[in-house]
Amino acid sequence: MPLSPLSELAAEPALPRDPYPREAQFTSADSSTSDRSASSSSDSDSSIDGRIVWEHVVPAGTHWSGQLRRGLALRVIDLEGGANVSAVFYRHDAPLERYNMADTLKAQHTAHLTRGFVLYSDMGRVMASIVVDTLGWHDPLSGVGDAALFERKYGVARYQEHRNAMIRNGRDSLLVELGKHGLGARDLVANINFFSKVIVGDDGALRFVSDHSRAGDHVDLRFEMHTLVALSSAPHPLDPDPVYAPKSVKLIAYEAYRPGERAPADDPCRNARAENTRGFINTDMLYA
Repeated sequence: MPLSPLSELAAEPALPRDPYPREAQFTSADSSTSDRSASSSSDSDSSIDGRIVWEHVVPAGTHWSGQLRRGLALRVIDLEGGANVSAVFYRHDAPLERYNMADTLKAQHTAHLTRGFVLYSDMGRVMASIVVDTLGWHDPLSGVGDAALFERKYGVARYQEHRNAMIRNGRDSLLVELGKHGLGARDLVANINFFSKVIVGDDGALRFVSDHSRAGDHVDLRFEMHTLVALSSAPHPLDPDPVYAPKSVKLIAYEAYRPGERAPADDPCRNARAENTRGFINTDMLYA
């Protein structure tokens, strides 16, 4: 049976062209994957080209949420290797507008995310742009694990007996964070699993690729809208490891462009395709 169009896209290992030639990168980081084994978290920190606003470590298996204003970028660093970060995105001042997985993928003719791609809202606006990526593949398809799945895979470890070593699933973790901002289960949209790679086999089945991310790998999201971000560092729902072993990640927020400014006209994400150009125009009109 021939592959479906989605399968063909998901199995494709790279973009047909790199919208970020080396001379056009936003930071001084070398984003090639050939020397990823030499990367470290300190290297990831020092390569940031912009004023650092704040830093935070999300411990293994926990969760976090916060606002990233327009013009800030967020670097997410895998501190140990093997991390998974399940993330959802909402317009901060009007959270009924939120990340739309289907529009993001179909507008950019892809089934995975990497540098040069953007995250679309359900209003056709660009919420964030991926401006740096040392991995080349992040999973937008597989969703997030819930309590029933984690209990089948890992058993039960409650806070009363295990304290901070308790087992937390991604869905409940995201709901805890959304609850802090007045949102609930009906607001939980399709998420992105950063640092995880899932491909589609000839039979249409999703296959998790182990050992995809190494210590020091990182991805930078530049926010084009005032955005509420909620994330969980619980394991990927398709991770075959029978042992609950989440990994910690580091967040670094830095200034990509100043308040009142916007991504430049020659920005590679803006010009990667005509759909993105229109998305940026829609976004800029919101802040004109």
